[in-house]
Amino acid sequence: MKPLRITNPAEFGNVAVMMGGSAAEREISLNSGNAVYQALTAQGIAATALDVTGSPIDALAGRQFDRVFNIIHGRGGEDGVLQAILATLGLPYTGSGVLASALAMDKLRTKLCWQGAGLPTPRWFLLHGEQDIDTCINALGFPVIVKPAQEGSSIGMSKAHNRDELAAALKTASQYRCDVYAEQWIQGQEFTIGMLDGEALPAIRLETPHTFYDFDAKYRANTTQYHCPCGLSAERERELQALALRACQTVGVEGWGRVDAFIDDSGRMQLIEVNTVPGMTDHSLVPMAAKAVGVDFEELVWRILETSVAGTAGAA
Repeated sequence: MKPLRITNPAEFGNVAVMMGGSAAEREISLNSGNAVYQALTAQGIAATALDVTGSPIDALAGRQFDRVFNIIHGRGGEDGVLQAILATLGLPYTGSGVLASALAMDKLRTKLCWQGAGLPTPRWFLLHGEQDIDTCINALGFPVIVKPAQEGSSIGMSKAHNRDELAAALKTASQYRCDVYAEQWIQGQEFTIGMLDGEALPAIRLETPHTFYDFDAKYRANTTQYHCPCGLSAERERELQALALRACQTVGVEGWGRVDAFIDDSGRMQLIEVNTVPGMTDHSLVPMAAKAVGVDFEELVWRILETSVAGTAGAA
């Protein structure tokens, strides 16, 4: 880890911790935001918790802040909208800028960027409606996982083994009013790699008895296993970390983030998605990875906030 740039909490000024929002991940954002707020105030940082229930502009109106710790997950907070508002207001903020946030929130267009850069990602098929199901089957076969392209936390995702399940999965994902795509199912080991200020954190290997690492496995289940160290050789883990950093750089991710990836049964690494406002709850993975290199939760929150001062985050 790089040495701390800021040692005096007063240098941060007045910090707005923006949480909540109106997306499907609101509950998780509130949990993350409260944890971040507590960590900031415990270190003497002047922080205010803002539960954003409508317009972020209204939430900020009449208040004087020097910067924002953005912990709103999903649409409205992670997709470039809030970033554009804060940039217009001249408020520095944590996380990626407008373009990177918008791209990374859209899993399908992120995959297109990765493909253009020659980075490995599973094959996919865009589903406009039921008329595309047979063509999708011919292209990908089974099993597949169906995803709404602009949702997080595995919301709206389903695995399909046959045509009927694919049709049902399409119907489920279509409820979220965004692009829906089917992705080739990857059989292998699942990993997540946190990124903090341009450095990769230790990889975490995930195991769940669920069909996949779904919402319940992420936030509610006690049966999910997190392996850190991840069990890879040092050389292999460095290779995975380097791929995760390239994945972030390709999309323009700054400040902090988290990349999800697989190593399939043939040993090939496959990029799945990148999160620009990862969870910060007691089940969250970036704090777990940071702890493995001696960075506790309070220091992690400090380091993330530091990036808004140093100019490595909050750029348009």
